[in-house]
Amino acid sequence: MVDFASDGCLGTCSISFVTLAGMKLPKFFRRFGPGLLVTAAFIGPGTVTKATTAGANFGHALLWAVGFSVIATIVFQEMASRLGIVTGSGLGEAIRPTIRNAFARGLAIVLVVSAIIVGNAAYQAGNIAGAAVGISAATGMQHQAVVSIVIGLAAWGILMIGHYRSLQRILVALVVTMSSVFLLTAFSVPIDWRSFALGWIKPTIPDGGLKEVLAIIGTTVVPYNLFLHAIASAEKWSGEKEFVSGETVRDAIQQSRGDTILSVGLGGLVTAAVMATAAAAFFRSDAGFTNLADAARQLEPLLGNHARWLFGVGLFAAGLTSTITAPLAAAYAAAGCFGWPIDLKDWRLRTVFTTVVVVGTSFAASGSKPTDIITFAQVANGLLLPLLAIFLLAVMNNAALLGKHRNHWIANTLGVLTVVVVTVLGLRSLVSVFFSG
Repeated sequence: MVDFASDGCLGTCSISFVTLAGMKLPKFFRRFGPGLLVTAAFIGPGTVTKATTAGANFGHALLWAVGFSVIATIVFQEMASRLGIVTGSGLGEAIRPTIRNAFARGLAIVLVVSAIIVGNAAYQAGNIAGAAVGISAATGMQHQAVVSIVIGLAAWGILMIGHYRSLQRILVALVVTMSSVFLLTAFSVPIDWRSFALGWIKPTIPDGGLKEVLAIIGTTVVPYNLFLHAIASAEKWSGEKEFVSGETVRDAIQQSRGDTILSVGLGGLVTAAVMATAAAAFFRSDAGFTNLADAARQLEPLLGNHARWLFGVGLFAAGLTSTITAPLAAAYAAAGCFGWPIDLKDWRLRTVFTTVVVVGTSFAASGSKPTDIITFAQVANGLLLPLLAIFLLAVMNNAALLGKHRNHWIANTLGVLTVVVVTVLGLRSLVSVFFSG
């Protein structure tokens, strides 16, 4: 089992929510954590960007995509967490007992690791670009290439050293603050509540909205979060004295399920609030939305002249937090698949996370628009999601591995439906790009 207290950030990410600034919350709240880690991972520059552009360009029409993404995330993250609790290990480790044939197992490992590394490299580019925009919004500095390289080097240095608990807590606190501001702003701006309600229950894809839908799904149902959640849940519930002394696996699964539903639901609410405030600020108005820096204007009804500064700091925090987490997740996933020791000082893990950082930084510093980089990252991960979701479904139906805690028909049905919807949307997106080119 992984000892995240020494080198990893998974334990500190979740702990930071309940012990921030050294304050201990009631026992009930201390049961939560891994689900909030998932939420912190997907509430980043990608979510803020795509929710803002969706609201600015289409109003409330794509809120249904947020609802679908939240349900899909809960379904798959619940499976990943249940796997970690029952087996005491991560998703990568489940390949060997699930796929017996040596050739098929090797092929699955290559596909999974490739998907994680490629997907995380794309995410890394979006995270760094988003953090660079945050610095630009807060300070007025416009040198994207230089700032992106500095952020990439900072993230790599933190990963190499491995001691960043205090920094992680500060960054998470800033992300939580920015999320709270968006929620408060949503109640401070004039919202067409009828349109808002219809957006949730009336699935439509306006002209030009297909890529936005896939990006919203890709920024919420994050493939690498499956690996993070399984390992974090294994660490939290399988290692607790209370669990070992007699608390049943079923009780732990129920706690984790509640954690996942509450945490991911909160993240979906934040995403919806960003979309609603953007719709109020930009949709069918004279205030045009041209780039991510303009997004700060949606906070002006609540924060006035301070909106740009707080938005910039919050976006930088969200980007830097994810810039650390994404390559770390890729390294842990590769370690689980290949049976490497979970040690950030191991040269193989360092090779993986360094590769992700270098590729992501190179794309972010290339001069491309941050919104274009982030959109590409989310669409790419939306296309990779079906592959990893199918693998997760195969693992979760392994009776020898999970026994009575394997998937039943409800979880399988929801999982298959999600894979079908995402696959169809992804194929439609590829066909659209092919024929438009």
